[in-house]
Amino acid sequence: MRGRQPPPRPQQPARRETGAPTGWDRYLAVLERERIPANQRRYYVQRAEAFIDAVKPTRMREVTPDQITAFFQSYARQRRLNAWQFRQTVDAVQLLLVDLSGSPSARDVDWDYWKSAGADLAPDHPTLAAEQSPQGRVQSSPRYAASTKALPLLKTLARTLRAKRYAIRTEQTYVDWCHRFLLFADKPDDRMLDQGDVERFLAHLAADRKVAAATQRQALNALVFLFREVLERPLEDMRFARAKRPARVPVVLTREEVRTLLESLEGVYALMARLMYGTGMRLMECIRLRVADVDFGNGLIVIRDGKGGKDRVVPLPARLVEPLRAHLKQIEQLHDADVAAGLGEVFLPDALARKYPSAAREWIWQYVFPSAKLSTDPKSGRVRRHHLNESGLQRAVKRAGGSAKIQKRVNSHALRHSFATHLLEAGYDIRTVQGLLGHADVSTTMIYTHVMNRPGVVPVKSPVDDL
Repeated sequence: MRGRQPPPRPQQPARRETGAPTGWDRYLAVLERERIPANQRRYYVQRAEAFIDAVKPTRMREVTPDQITAFFQSYARQRRLNAWQFRQTVDAVQLLLVDLSGSPSARDVDWDYWKSAGADLAPDHPTLAAEQSPQGRVQSSPRYAASTKALPLLKTLARTLRAKRYAIRTEQTYVDWCHRFLLFADKPDDRMLDQGDVERFLAHLAADRKVAAATQRQALNALVFLFREVLERPLEDMRFARAKRPARVPVVLTREEVRTLLESLEGVYALMARLMYGTGMRLMECIRLRVADVDFGNGLIVIRDGKGGKDRVVPLPARLVEPLRAHLKQIEQLHDADVAAGLGEVFLPDALARKYPSAAREWIWQYVFPSAKLSTDPKSGRVRRHHLNESGLQRAVKRAGGSAKIQKRVNSHALRHSFATHLLEAGYDIRTVQGLLGHADVSTTMIYTHVMNRPGVVPVKSPVDDL
């Protein structure tokens, strides 16, 4: 913990000579009531004191939401808080303002968002993994380190995938499946691996592991790449037990369900959900959106490096223009404060970072939805502001679906499914919808025709309705 450490506070409220408890006594009582562990209470007090000092001379019942959120950002920047420290800070201020002071404006703060907005990206998150060399990532992974025989082949595989510009998630998935295959085959030499090993492994996945058809297909794709590109022995005429692939219908919300869901969300997560439904963006496409990708002048959003590494353009919903402008104004103020503190870097692809060394601090390259706190690379020591952790939005959408009492499996991808279906119901051409979704094949888009109310089709009336 950086900074001044306050003296230990008494566990039981100490009273003045008049017998009335002090403000900090009451705060400690709130902490005890909320079952905050005794060894953490002094840090809650420290963070609450820091907030009071930051907003002086404003009284607690008169603080504004802007003062509250500005404190979270500045305090995290000054103290370089990690994820749990940031969450603890938000919790400490919430208990001070909502539970103790009863501040009216504090109820307008999206506390759930701020508690998740500082979540760190996992070490194997694609955004961070892209900064590591493929060989180094495999070497440093505890999962593969114990497999000394397989390690050289896995490193070569990872390097080949990176050289061919495969997505980082694909690289991670292929390396993992090939690692499982090598453990299953248990051959002392890579040259002894053959097509029979592959067929037995795939049959094992279907018969013994009972994996889904898509999972088995994913493993097959990884092994096909391994044998074709690394071992240079392409697989031919594969014969193995294939897992059956049942037809699946996507979860699609009605327009009224979408409206109820979006009304159950607040703040930044509400804006992100509206963008996903309004444009058909995938979860990570929304999370990784950059300032330069939002074209207000032409009313467009450019989605870069989508699935398959492709770019596409989608229309910017008219009713989201002003909310998005207001949001970007706040983010620009945050970025200006970072730059003034000698920070303000964001991750850029290696080629772009080398070509434009100063671009990482430029406003146009910043994330539209940045993390609420800075992150320090433990190896290089570089301080950057990454994008939000996608898990926060996922939880918020799921929680909103429960609050709205929608009797469907609601998740962030259901917004994309609903976008496509509602466009087709409105009469848009399926090729147009295919382009907006970024599907490589129109057959993928055709799935939405199975759940839409197609104009001109006579609806089927159930015989039970005539009873």
